[in-house]
Amino acid sequence: MDEERAGPTTVPATAADTSPESPWPLRLFSEKLKQHIERSPDVWIEGQLLEANIRNGHAYLTMRDVDVEYSLSVTVWASVMRTLESRPEVGARVVARVRPNLYLKTGRLSMNASDLRPVGLGDLLVRLERLRQALQAEGLFDTARKRPLPVLPRRVGLITGRNSDAEKDVLRNASLRWPGVEFEVRNTAVQGQNAVREIVQALRELDALDAVDVIVIARGGGALEDLLPFSSEDLVRAVAAASTPVVSAIGHEADRPILDDVADLRASTPTDAAKRIVPDVGEERQRIQQARLRLDRAVRQFLERESHRLESLRTRPVMSQPSGMVDVRAEDVRRLRQRSLHSMRAALSRGSDAVAHLRAQVRALSPQQTLDRGYAVVQAAADGAVVRDPADAPAGTRLAVRVARGRFDAVVLPPDESTAKGNSHD
Repeated sequence: MDEERAGPTTVPATAADTSPESPWPLRLFSEKLKQHIERSPDVWIEGQLLEANIRNGHAYLTMRDVDVEYSLSVTVWASVMRTLESRPEVGARVVARVRPNLYLKTGRLSMNASDLRPVGLGDLLVRLERLRQALQAEGLFDTARKRPLPVLPRRVGLITGRNSDAEKDVLRNASLRWPGVEFEVRNTAVQGQNAVREIVQALRELDALDAVDVIVIARGGGALEDLLPFSSEDLVRAVAAASTPVVSAIGHEADRPILDDVADLRASTPTDAAKRIVPDVGEERQRIQQARLRLDRAVRQFLERESHRLESLRTRPVMSQPSGMVDVRAEDVRRLRQRSLHSMRAALSRGSDAVAHLRAQVRALSPQQTLDRGYAVVQAAADGAVVRDPADAPAGTRLAVRVARGRFDAVVLPPDESTAKGNSHD
């Protein structure tokens, strides 16, 4: 008894303290796990019923996610079943308020539902509209984000159901419009829980191919529930993130999944998508023919207009008598030469007169002219200084006298001798 009482005191207090030597008993772990799980609050979940077994008033359901292959067991006790308006049916889309529960004897985790409601058409529309508004607020529907389609794509990516009417419509009508069009086809589920995952995977594969210039996602018409994958947030965001332009061709004109809003182009039907992605070869040939006719007409009009201009130029006087312009210019040159010669002769005559006048002035002022009139220049013989005052030449000074025809020497005599000689000479 003492050993049994001592046993529990050696059990680790927390899971982190356990070891091979000090493990937890399975019951302790199960009890703690149950306590931890059952602390989880109630949560509303949505899914589709794969199984619905009702026994003794209790319902044992299997719910699967609408987009991926995840499922959970859900138990609806008889007390809750009595409050439901309708019995759960396989294939129905429902929402349930559940709380996780761990059954200790088997360790089986299940969900106990305290409420179960079918998802009606109105509820789906409200949810889709709420999602549409949230995505629009993020700017995923902005026109500025939408890319133009190429005029003639090298290759068209097509995502659609296998052997579906939508696939045949797109391939047939596109080939009729442009026989050389090439397609890269990806067949996927277009409804059900696998549709979103397969379409997103195909979209990413085509978006990664350089040769694919445009991607078409096509599906025929159907009920709102059948078209729900094309309003999936995962698919919408994948289309918004794609670098290749995407065309949405879902259902009929009245169908409007959220994919239509985020796609770069919305086609009302798969057939309309085929008309939008490639041009019509007949129309293009007609446009080419019209362009050739317009070009031919423009060239002819240009040639005619230029011919008329040439004819007009040929009839002008300058073209009929091309030497006339030269004759006029030659006459101008002769007239200018005569004016230049006359002006030069007048200038030379005036210059000659001016030179003669200046020569006469220079000669009139020349010292030789003064000497010719009988004057003489008296200079001191010693230094050649001009004698201007008798005081500059005292008696006995030797002088050099320059006259018109040459020069001679003289000596200044005293005043008495000069007087005497003058008297005796007289």
